Amino acid sequence: MGRLSRWGARLCGLGLALLAALGGAPARADCPPAAVAPDTQAIQQGMAQAQNHGFLWTLDRQGHRSWLYGTIHAAQQAWMYPGPAVVQALGRTRRLVVEMDLSDPVTLESVKRLARQTPDRALPPALEARLQKQEDAACLGRALKDWRPEMRVTTLSVMSLRDEGLDPAWGVDAMLIGIAKGLHLPVTALETPAQQMTALLQPRRSATEELVRSSLDEMDRGEDRRTLRRLAQAWAEGRLDELETYPQWCECVNTPLEKAMMRRLLNDRNGPMADKIARLHRGQGGLFVAVGSLHMVGPQGLPALLAARGFTVTRVNWPAAPAAPAVPAAASGAESPSSAASAGAAQELVP
Repeated sequence: MGRLSRWGARLCGLGLALLAALGGAPARADCPPAAVAPDTQAIQQGMAQAQNHGFLWTLDRQGHRSWLYGTIHAAQQAWMYPGPAVVQALGRTRRLVVEMDLSDPVTLESVKRLARQTPDRALPPALEARLQKQEDAACLGRALKDWRPEMRVTTLSVMSLRDEGLDPAWGVDAMLIGIAKGLHLPVTALETPAQQMTALLQPRRSATEELVRSSLDEMDRGEDRRTLRRLAQAWAEGRLDELETYPQWCECVNTPLEKAMMRRLLNDRNGPMADKIARLHRGQGGLFVAVGSLHMVGPQGLPALLAARGFTVTRVNWPAAPAAPAVPAAASGAESPSSAASAGAAQELVP
C-alpha cells in the first residue's frame, strides 16, 4: 500500500511534497546541496536551451483548441524549463489550468492546515522513531514534525533522489505557474485542497500506520529510489508506454486495498477533472491543462475520458531526443512572450 500512496501522490499531481521547502533543516556535510533558486538570467538561459519532455496532447472540440500536458513534480533542474512545443502551446492559450495552485496564499494556508498533525493520528513510539530516523537521513531534521504521517512519508519519497539531482524544488508545475503569471494568464485549479487531501490522507489510524510501516520498509530496501528513477526517466524521454505499464512493474496494485487506493488517487479524481476541463473549454478553448502524468494513462486516464466527452485528442509528438542521462549524480508596452515568461518564472522561483 505504501508505494501506491506515495507514487500516486507523486505523479498524479498532488504536489504536496513541495511544501517541504517551507521547513528548512540544518545543513550537514553529507547532505545534498540545497537547491539554489536561479536568477532571471539563468532562467532565460535555461528556457533558451530547453528540450521537450513529458507528454502533450491537443484537445479539439466545437472549433476550439486546448492543450493537455502531463507533468512531474520532482525533476532535474534542466527539465523544469518547457521545451519548444510546450512554449508554443503556452503562447496560444488564454488560461493555465492546474490541479492546485500552491502559489496562492489562501490555498497554501489551507493545505498547511489540513496537513497538520492531530493527536488521534500520533504514531506508536517505535514507528515514530523509525520515521524520524529516515527524516534525519534525508537531512530534514524535524522540519516535518507538525505534519500528518502520510505527508511525511510522501515527502521523504519525493525527495529520495536529491543526491542524484531530482528535486521537488525543480517541479514542472511551479515553473508553469510562474510562466503563466509572466504572460498575465489566469490560473485555475481543478481541485481544492480538501479534495486533494481526501485522496492522500488515510481514513483510519490503522491504515495510516500500515502506510507508514510499509513505506519505511520500501525505503529500507531502496525501492522508492528505483521507482522514482524509472518514472522520472520515462517522463524525461516521453515514453508513455512505460507509464502505461506502470501497474505491471510497480507491484503496487496487487491487493484489494491497493486497488481501492489506486481508484481513489486516480480514477475517482479523473472523472471530475475531465468534467471541469470540458466546462472551462466550452465556447472558447485556449486552455493549457497541466496535470500529473499518471493521470494520463489507461482507459480512465484524462485523454481517454476527454475523448469520450467529444474531444478530438491528439498526441503531440516531437523528434526523439537522446535518452536522458541516467539521473546523474547531483552537481549540484508589450513584452515578448519569452521575456515575460522568464520574468514570471523568476518571481515564482527566486525569493
